[in-house]
Amino acid sequence: MPATTRPASRRPDKTGGKGRKNLKAPAGGGMSTNLKFTLGVLAAVALIVGGAVFFAMKGGSEPAAAGSNPVRADSHQLSTAADGKVTIVEFLDFECPSCGRAYPAVEQLRKEYAGKITYVVREFPLDMHPNAMNAAAAAEAAANQGRFEAMYNKLFTTQQAWGGQQTDHAKTFDGYAEELGLDMAKFRADVASQQVRDRIETDRTDGAAAGARGTPTFFVNGKLFEPAATYDNLKAAIDTALAG
Repeated sequence: MPATTRPASRRPDKTGGKGRKNLKAPAGGGMSTNLKFTLGVLAAVALIVGGAVFFAMKGGSEPAAAGSNPVRADSHQLSTAADGKVTIVEFLDFECPSCGRAYPAVEQLRKEYAGKITYVVREFPLDMHPNAMNAAAAAEAAANQGRFEAMYNKLFTTQQAWGGQQTDHAKTFDGYAEELGLDMAKFRADVASQQVRDRIETDRTDGAAAGARGTPTFFVNGKLFEPAATYDNLKAAIDTALAG
């Protein structure tokens, strides 16, 4: 988050009044420079607070950045609504603890709203997570064999076993692919392929352009979803979108 540069504060006079020059009040009853500065700061704060209140009243969502692509035609759809009225997009990192905590809520909502919402998953592995890129590559390699959702579920349900570690878990993900019955020669080739890396980078680029700064980041019908990714908050957003 960008740091804010604050104006340097004036040091108080500690002379006890000795040797100081007498300061005359501004002619005509005008405001002092300090008073003007203080009023200006208060006005700025009022604008910021007012904007925050207005944002909260709008439900904490805002449109994705102009020209961004929260979802593409070839993005992974875990659920599909026939009417296409509500589309939820999640930019996720399979190693991210917050994504792991959101996963049960997401799965519950997918079941409750089956046939009513389109649910899209996109990759957004964070550099701070050592195995995030390998996990994303495993999911994309599985997708090349029509098993993205199976690997998606496997990675989240086992996150506690491999997440948050400095150990390279590429072999762990190979094991998951074997459990899913994938063609292992193709899987390993795809994991190492430029095509898979490019796919992941496209997702990350689109996410950043749309306003994603961390994971999980959700978009509901193209609008950035700002509240915490809890079951209740996501359900409320879905109900509002369906009613709209």
